[in-house]
Amino acid sequence: MLISQNFRTFAATLFAGLFISGCSHSLILTATNTPEAVFTVQTEGQRAVLRVVTRAAACPDVAWDGRDTQRMLQRAVPATPRLRQDSGQADNKPAVFDVLTCEATWAQGVAYADVVGQRIAAPKSEIRRIVIVADTGCRMKASENAFQACNDAAKWPFAQIAQSAAALKPDLVIHIGDMHYRESPCPTSNSGCANTEWGYGFAAWQADFFKPARPLLAAAPWVFVRGNHESCFRAGQGWFRFFDSQVWSEARSCNEPKNDMDADYTEPYEVQIGKDTQLVVFDSSKTSGKAFSQVDPTYGKYLTQLKKVETLAHQKMTIFFLSHHPLLAFAPAAQADQIKSGGNAGLVSVFGALFPQRLFPTGVSVAMHGHVHLFQAISFKSDHPASLVMGNSGSANEGFAPKNVPEGSVAIKNAVIANYAARSDYGFATLDRVESGSASDWLLTEYTTTGVPVIQCQISNGKSLCANI
Repeated sequence: MLISQNFRTFAATLFAGLFISGCSHSLILTATNTPEAVFTVQTEGQRAVLRVVTRAAACPDVAWDGRDTQRMLQRAVPATPRLRQDSGQADNKPAVFDVLTCEATWAQGVAYADVVGQRIAAPKSEIRRIVIVADTGCRMKASENAFQACNDAAKWPFAQIAQSAAALKPDLVIHIGDMHYRESPCPTSNSGCANTEWGYGFAAWQADFFKPARPLLAAAPWVFVRGNHESCFRAGQGWFRFFDSQVWSEARSCNEPKNDMDADYTEPYEVQIGKDTQLVVFDSSKTSGKAFSQVDPTYGKYLTQLKKVETLAHQKMTIFFLSHHPLLAFAPAAQADQIKSGGNAGLVSVFGALFPQRLFPTGVSVAMHGHVHLFQAISFKSDHPASLVMGNSGSANEGFAPKNVPEGSVAIKNAVIANYAARSDYGFATLDRVESGSASDWLLTEYTTTGVPVIQCQISNGKSLCANI
């Protein structure tokens, strides 16, 4: 039955008074073709999913190569989930998601998609340039009295970073976790973050990620790695609605704390970026700064998942392991001449139990992380994979990276340093496949916020060799 345009417009503005178990839907949907976000999530294998976040009443159509048209599927409908009582912050409010999230799997063999007036290029099967960011959000956390100047582009430079990174025309973007930081309301006396959105609903996600990331979201598909800020008792509800690689479900939504033992642990998966190279994505969001006992449920979860990583790490010649928390890194310090380990003790206790010599499966060539709000590239004389930490893409810096780490120093146990480079200022990185090299040969470049290269690292056979430009 055909429905008139007038009726569709009227229906799109009705007040929806839907009440389901644990969730109250009481949101006004508006008729608009202007989406809040359009982006592609690169998931298992070479599967890619086009996503649209919209205030429209229904999901839009997508046309593949301008011919075959299909209606995008609903991923998550507008809702205000029941308030969780376990937030780490005293100030808390219901997370209002007044948007509809839609998705469609990219069809094989197509060159582009047309959706909501935008033309999106298809994901590439052979990735040659990757942009890497992590820890991008603006920190607002009352429990630490930490309030970053979100209104100052120099003190929260993620928008500038996104623009500079998009100009480099990447084939893929990797976000290594901690996208959402606006957990507490800005104090009334603080002009640096005055009138800033906060909480775990869409308004804060829009301010902290979708709006500043817009040019980079349009530039290439993304691989999203979950950080501790996206765990269930923090911003996990938004993580599952917008970014998780799996199908959304109520059981894995972070809406109900009773389901957290499932929702807080995502199975590792691989993303193919070429015939000979793949990423392995590991969800470390619920790790601890202290070693796990072997009876801790998280220890058992991670041990089982690490065995899957071992299987995945033997499928290609070159394996980049991605987790938010680093195992081999140095912690920020008050002075640049201080050296102290920054590896995550929880992960080390599990990884070290299964792989006591190198902490990682033998197939892992390079480990890439965020969490520490600095840039570090560390190579080892021992058999440990090169360790890259790139958590300096917007969230407030926490101190200084060690300026120099002498060759022969030990990062952790038997991990002996061969080459070290670091930077304490804001920035982002690219990883470029070396044209004439083997599968293991890549060039890592660290940039300033405005896109000026400052450090380059030759990466080959699991080792990195870095120098200032």
